[in-house]
Amino acid sequence: MSRFSSTPRRRLLDALWPWLCAASVALSLLMLAALLALLVVRGLGHFWPATLEEITLRSGASVAGQPTREAPLPQAEGFERLYFTANRDIDGVSWRWVNLDDIVSRSTPSDLIRLERNPWGDFIGRLAGMETGGQLLREDQAWRYLTQALALPQAERPDAELLLVTTDGQTLRQSLSGVSQALAPNAMSWRQKMHIWSRNVWQFLSQGPRAANTGGGVWPAIFGTVLMVILMSVIVTPFGVLAAIYLNEIAHQNRLTRLVRIGVRNLAGVPSIVYGVFGLGVFVYGIGGTLDSWFFSDTLPSPTFGTGGLLWASLTLALLTLPVVIVATEEGLARIPDAQREGAVALGATRLEMLVRIVLPMAIPAMLTGVILAVARAAGEVAPLMLVGVAKLAPQMPVDGEFPYLHLERKFMHLGYHLFDTAFHGEDVQAAMPLVYATALLLVLIVLVLNLTAIFLRHYFRRQRGSEC
Repeated sequence: MSRFSSTPRRRLLDALWPWLCAASVALSLLMLAALLALLVVRGLGHFWPATLEEITLRSGASVAGQPTREAPLPQAEGFERLYFTANRDIDGVSWRWVNLDDIVSRSTPSDLIRLERNPWGDFIGRLAGMETGGQLLREDQAWRYLTQALALPQAERPDAELLLVTTDGQTLRQSLSGVSQALAPNAMSWRQKMHIWSRNVWQFLSQGPRAANTGGGVWPAIFGTVLMVILMSVIVTPFGVLAAIYLNEIAHQNRLTRLVRIGVRNLAGVPSIVYGVFGLGVFVYGIGGTLDSWFFSDTLPSPTFGTGGLLWASLTLALLTLPVVIVATEEGLARIPDAQREGAVALGATRLEMLVRIVLPMAIPAMLTGVILAVARAAGEVAPLMLVGVAKLAPQMPVDGEFPYLHLERKFMHLGYHLFDTAFHGEDVQAAMPLVYATALLLVLIVLVLNLTAIFLRHYFRRQRGSEC
């Protein structure tokens, strides 16, 4: 009897195999959808004007804040709720856990307001009045004046002081110049909240960070990430393609060539921090220090290229992603039929003409595949950048109106590092967590846009050349 004869076990495996494969795909898609849903809900939800609650406790104390989450009480029955109460300059803390059994009443008064301030963070309470030009404005009149003043540019705002009152009766004077936004979310309609949400998202995308990266926007980090990835792609693509052409089209296929291929594939698995150490030692201190001694000796001991910067970060990531581009391009070259090469040579083309006019155009989709993989890895790398140029806050952008316009020696901000710094080194990590989710979502979207651009180019060249690579 043949060993391939049908048995009940084999028939069962044949029936279950497609379902197991389908289940694996479904589970993978489900986990991916759950990740994206978490980032969208936690990230974009941060910009929505949340309802403020005022609660009264059994002790008679009154607390106002934004409810965030609930958790079971440690070593006891029941639950407690975490409120963001703000008012760090008054209470010393911005968060408070409240036992649900201690809450006597809950309400959402329309006169509760939330102010975004610098440097003390948010305030939650009531606006009692405003002093401006020797005149005292009360409540509604003060609120209208405040919203009109905040609509003006910072330099045109009048000198004024806000008279604020917390729900437990404490008073506070706040300068208008330190207020960036004032909201009364409980009194806002859905349309008004949608307008505020869109404005907050735009400010997040277009402004710079503030309050030790726990507030404000991420525009410098967006710009730095995209610019670094573009420079890295420009550097790594020609080197990776030329190396793949040599290995597949020029070099003799012997033991040495096989060893080189093995080495290239092993380099793809080297931890990224090792590339960062290499970039620090060779690019920054080695090449950068030499350039400073040759061309910028007048500025020494203050380094110009002998310190981390955009150029060294791009070169380090280009080195990190070089094996990916080489392998992808070589795989594409290997799939081109030899008949294409032989036909071109038989028609009188030189070897160089055959490579440039026949082989390389057919391998363009494979090259772009390598670039896609390189971009996906480089955009999210953080560890090597910490050694070769990324900064918590870059005072100057790498591109400006001064010659030579692109300043490769400057430090830059990066979304991955911004995310890491916000999550672990902020003044208030709990308050910064929504910004962490929003930054992570933005990083995913940027990688997606860059990858989709390369994918569309790859499909375009496939249609143009009819290549199967």
